[in-house]
Amino acid sequence: MRDFLKYTFASLLALLIFLGMSISGLLFLVILAASRDPVPRVKEKSVLTFNMALDVTDGLRSDVSSFGQALGSDSSIPLKAALDAINQAAKDQRIVALYLHGRMSGSTGYATLKEIREALQRFRATGKKVVAYDLDWGEREYYLTSVADSIVLHPFGSLELNGLNSEGTFFAGALQKYGIGVQVTRVGKYKSAVEPFLLTKRSPENRQQTQQLLGDLWDEFSTSVNQERKVTPQQLQSIADSDGLLEPTEALNRRLITKVGYEDEVVEQLKQLSTEDNNSFRRINLQTYAKVARSTVEKERGGKNKIALVYAEGDIVDGKGDSDQIGGDRFAKLLREIRQDDDIKAVVLRVNSPGGSAVASEVIQREVILTRKQKPVVVSMGSVAASGGYWISTYSDRIFAEPNTITGSIGVFGLLPNVQELANRNGVTWDAVKTGRYADIQTITRPKTAQELALIQKSVDRIYDQFITKVADSRKLPKAKVAEIAQGRVWSGKQAKALGLVDELGGLEAALQEAAKRAKLGERWQIEEYPEPPSFAEVLFGNSDNQIAKYLQGDDVVLQELRKIQADLAILNVLNDPRGVYVRLPMNLRID
Repeated sequence: MRDFLKYTFASLLALLIFLGMSISGLLFLVILAASRDPVPRVKEKSVLTFNMALDVTDGLRSDVSSFGQALGSDSSIPLKAALDAINQAAKDQRIVALYLHGRMSGSTGYATLKEIREALQRFRATGKKVVAYDLDWGEREYYLTSVADSIVLHPFGSLELNGLNSEGTFFAGALQKYGIGVQVTRVGKYKSAVEPFLLTKRSPENRQQTQQLLGDLWDEFSTSVNQERKVTPQQLQSIADSDGLLEPTEALNRRLITKVGYEDEVVEQLKQLSTEDNNSFRRINLQTYAKVARSTVEKERGGKNKIALVYAEGDIVDGKGDSDQIGGDRFAKLLREIRQDDDIKAVVLRVNSPGGSAVASEVIQREVILTRKQKPVVVSMGSVAASGGYWISTYSDRIFAEPNTITGSIGVFGLLPNVQELANRNGVTWDAVKTGRYADIQTITRPKTAQELALIQKSVDRIYDQFITKVADSRKLPKAKVAEIAQGRVWSGKQAKALGLVDELGGLEAALQEAAKRAKLGERWQIEEYPEPPSFAEVLFGNSDNQIAKYLQGDDVVLQELRKIQADLAILNVLNDPRGVYVRLPMNLRID
């Protein structure tokens, strides 16, 4: 008995010590995250450093960011914070230069990069130097670094300029092999979201729209590079077709970079612009300086009046949705609260979404319409604002998009899987009893009958007609014209402007200025950002697919490909429309 008590006590003591250490460790992280100086000190002659490995997001992630900083692994920054930091650094006499480095590992789209690129150009226009260096760059990195005064590539590095690529994953063969059936109802010959589950390669219509979209994005890339490096689009196309991957000396000879050199040489160059600090140059990183910029901007603008900046980022889903989704009910409630806040004089809806649930899109759009009756609503489209993302944008006062925004995709589909063959192969059968012919129409245990498919198609047709009617009404376009340019087709922002689907080409700052102008706020207004980011506790103790897991992800090439397949299949999890009808971009439209 005495031994039992002894061992029990020892076990309890060990458990308490373990728990105490764990709790102490967690408290340490919380204190570390919370105790950071909210407005860091900026030393004279500092260089602003911008690690391009940062994932530039739309929405707020401040608690996640604090957690990442506490772990020494802060991997993202909101676009607004990045733009404010670069713009403020251009005016800050303590900042003497900007240093671009690193290789992008996130999913930052070209429209977002264009806004950052323009901020870098404004920085350089003040006479301050922009210096860029690293070992390897692809098109996305070069889109930014081409702005720099000094572009240095490591002697063992390379510059990839082989054009843009969008590789789709198709599951039809695997589904057929394992006996999983898929039936589809859709409207729009370009509505290719269902193709991965039906075909083994792109349809001719999907290939046509993707080719044109990539062509528009490549044209914008080539034109932008030509403006800075004086290398014509034709020369860039020749490089893409004949070389693709340039050695450093080749990149130098073609005037794409300014020097082949090592990091220590770049450090010496930056020391000349800055001052020596611990055997390096004096620096402050973009995330830290963003706190300085935020404080300064708030003091400069002042005033009680506010513009609500609402981030609609992610898949549109029915119900509340997760923090990385646009939950129809949650966003509707948020817009109602904003509408009832008298201090908020205007709304900028920042849309970065491929769409999703038709019902959720309609719920959100209704609140946009009601909000617009009381205060101006301006839409700023990010890298993707298509299908349901376009649906929620339509009834705003003004729509802004970048030339390389992916938008349009005005079409509707329904995806109807069944597991009958798979189950039958393994000895599983079903026998239904029902009181109505269509009582089990939602089942996945059998294929839909011709009559059931006709009913579902009728619903899809009706929602598609509502979609194009809404677009025609809100955009003041003939319905016949909308029907012609709809068909589920994806457009670039440049094309969308020409077709009348968007009003102006411009970024987030242009949309904010338009909202202030419409609300007659002058220069005295504040920005209030919504929705609030997840708390530290939600990040730490939330679901298993949380930020901690993201910090632990590796960069193995095979793992990257597996994650792409996982992401494609994970889309099925967000297809939760109560009627099974969706307005969504093609499932796996990735641009590399």
